[in-house]
Amino acid sequence: MNFSSKTVEEAVLKIAELPGIGKKTALRLVLFMLKDKYHYTEELVERISKLKEVRFCNECHNLSDEELCVICTSPKRNKDIICVVENVRDIMAIEETGYFNGLYHVLGGVISPLDGVGPGDLEIDSLLKRMSVSKIRELVMAISPTIDGDTTIYYLSKLVSADVEISTIARGVSFGGELEYADELTLGRSISARIPYQERTGN
Repeated sequence: MNFSSKTVEEAVLKIAELPGIGKKTALRLVLFMLKDKYHYTEELVERISKLKEVRFCNECHNLSDEELCVICTSPKRNKDIICVVENVRDIMAIEETGYFNGLYHVLGGVISPLDGVGPGDLEIDSLLKRMSVSKIRELVMAISPTIDGDTTIYYLSKLVSADVEISTIARGVSFGGELEYADELTLGRSISARIPYQERTGN
């Protein structure tokens, strides 16, 4: 790909580093911004620069503009149910369904010995701390149905008090699939039709 402008080339190469964007797509984006560089481009730069101000919620580790996110501070949320997820994208996917009205906790991944990820690398201690100071009735394990996901659920189930109900999303989400890619209807029904973890494992 030949460029007559070094500035355009550098912009294309930088945008092409973003996930899922190749050089051709990056070039189309750059050419679009050049057509309206005094309006859209300035607004885009302003919005991107504000990303530096985004933080993680001190309570659930979701994306937030303040110390606590809007979900944790909402008086309309059910405070005695926590939905445990791998990442913030999973929260967005579940919220889009409108089927869940409790709180969340982002682990930051799953236990994966082959990838060198152990319990200490995840936000497990902070989850247990939340549960020690709040009366939590149920933990919904909305973790991708993979071997590593199941390992993580099993590990967490051994740490949680017996008086806390542990449930998992129904298998409307196929085994081996990632939660964030499930369609809204399937994911929503999987949340609503969640089942006790002990029942699923036959314990």
